[in-house]
Amino acid sequence: MTSPSITTIEAFRATLAAYRLPRVIVTALELDLFTAIATRTWSVAKLAETLDVSERGLDILCRNLAMGGLLKKRGNVYRNSSFAATQLNAKHRHYRGAYIELLKSQWTDWSRLTETVRCGRPVDHDEPEAADYRHQFAWAMHHRSVDVAARIARQMNLSRVRTLLDLGGGPGTYAMAFLARYPKLKATICDRPAALEVAKEIAATHKARKRLSYLPLNFMEEDLPGQYDLVWYSNVLHIYSPDENQALFRRIISALAPGGRLIIQDAFLHDREGLYPEEASLFAVSMLLFTERGNTYSLRDTARWLKEAGYVKISPIKMKPGTEDWDGGLLEAARPARQ
Repeated sequence: MTSPSITTIEAFRATLAAYRLPRVIVTALELDLFTAIATRTWSVAKLAETLDVSERGLDILCRNLAMGGLLKKRGNVYRNSSFAATQLNAKHRHYRGAYIELLKSQWTDWSRLTETVRCGRPVDHDEPEAADYRHQFAWAMHHRSVDVAARIARQMNLSRVRTLLDLGGGPGTYAMAFLARYPKLKATICDRPAALEVAKEIAATHKARKRLSYLPLNFMEEDLPGQYDLVWYSNVLHIYSPDENQALFRRIISALAPGGRLIIQDAFLHDREGLYPEEASLFAVSMLLFTERGNTYSLRDTARWLKEAGYVKISPIKMKPGTEDWDGGLLEAARPARQ
């Protein structure tokens, strides 16, 4: 749960220099290197000619990519690893392009952190939020979540759930994973229209699409229609302020059937001082860069908000180690069976 403290100049240097391999990878992505290599084996000279880059520069780049495991080196030739040949290769059906583009853009965005800390506003605060950006972002979230959603669905017991609301569900990745697992389940995805368009594109090839419906709604300002056995609130908590989330919890409880459950998945902080896990603490920096009021929150505080909103049976949900989106990232609560 904790990371080694930076107590020496050597540790300081190692921590600060951790940008080097990520920068090598970003350059490879910017050059479309993995797509160019595809399933072939290349000499550096031939690949440099194809990419129109310097042979010396590419030789050093490829050596480091091989050191990092993204390329395989034998003698003087290179080929993609199985991961790079599929998920980083734009010509492959398993390409995670939207998520890769998001990660690439964040390299530049994170370089503006000092500016953001000074002004307290996200990096794109002056830019209107366009529908095409929301569309691309929804695809990125699908590419990010499609594997973990299937793992979560296999471990979640929804056998008695008949109606599920995927609140802020974006591309509906989790809703569709739950539908695939439970044939009697019906699900509704609630989000912005641009995100729901992506959900419809993805669901078009999904066998359970007839059990899926869509609810375009500003759920932070409008009441939630209907009642559900389960509301799934995944990776949305961190976008909003404590007050906004607490107000939403009060609206969600009215949309739950008596005894119905709310399950929250998020980057929770677990220690008393609110520092760890490291990934949850660092993710708060992303919220500073990209949202107006977002942050990451402790499991303890979130449970308290739920209790104050009238929920009962508030407890973490344990998953098999290494299968979660976030370490200790699931919390459930219920509407009282009788009120």
